[in-house]
Amino acid sequence: MFQQMKYFISIVKNHSFTKASVECNISQSAISQQMKELEAKLGVKLLNRKGRSFEVTKAGQYFYTHSQDILEDVTQLVDNTVKIVKDDQAEIKVGYLNNFGTSEFLQTVAQFSREFPQVQIKIKSGNHEQLYNYLRSGQIDLNFADQRRALSNQYINTFLTDSKYMLALSKTFFPEDIDSMDISELADISCIIISDDDKVENDKEYYQEILGVRSDFTVAKNYDEAQILVASNQGYLIINDRTMKQLDSSIVRTINLINGKQQMIQKYYAYWRADNSGYYIESFAKLLKDRFA
Repeated sequence: MFQQMKYFISIVKNHSFTKASVECNISQSAISQQMKELEAKLGVKLLNRKGRSFEVTKAGQYFYTHSQDILEDVTQLVDNTVKIVKDDQAEIKVGYLNNFGTSEFLQTVAQFSREFPQVQIKIKSGNHEQLYNYLRSGQIDLNFADQRRALSNQYINTFLTDSKYMLALSKTFFPEDIDSMDISELADISCIIISDDDKVENDKEYYQEILGVRSDFTVAKNYDEAQILVASNQGYLIINDRTMKQLDSSIVRTINLINGKQQMIQKYYAYWRADNSGYYIESFAKLLKDRFA
């Protein structure tokens, strides 16, 4: 049926049996016969013939649209299957979030290298926006990062773990008996963000639109600078219970960050483009997921 699907797509695309027969290198009578056999298999009319012309039925339009998706998947399946045995060409490019504890990621890299020694692994690190751009441009095949956008069906999204959002504050900022703070109560206190110059606006938008921050912002270049600002009562830093390990607990304190009495959560995914899936990418993602499980 795959070949008949190709013929049908060519007929509809060219709106001509004659042009389709030339494109598919088959006689016009043979391609017409193939269409009759296809319709017989399906039990529906795909084309309403009118003399030398035709109209595509509603069923035909549906079949035309989704046949293209199926054939793309089949082509990708064949390509990825062939790549598995071409060891000299095997490569996977992965990216990870640079402010996330890398233990699980590095353990996955080591395990993958043991199980697939023929595959070359190339690694990039970056912040969320850098990794997202790397993935879109094909510089990495798989991305391990936090979720900042709605999940898209253009990507395969594998949930890995989540972490509680926390506030890092000066030890003298609030009474010691406070163990949580609502994001709405922080509007009059500066929010410290760690960001590169070219990513500041993207990060501010994320903090405002997704996290609900209404504070003014102070930008720090790294965790050391951010921690100094926190310790000197110049603002608060939003972290999570993974990244809090990078802070000195003798200098700053951390409390839970809530929104409307609900603990705020940060989710992490491995994701890759749906049109660039494959055995090695899926294997790496599975190993990574198992590490967090």
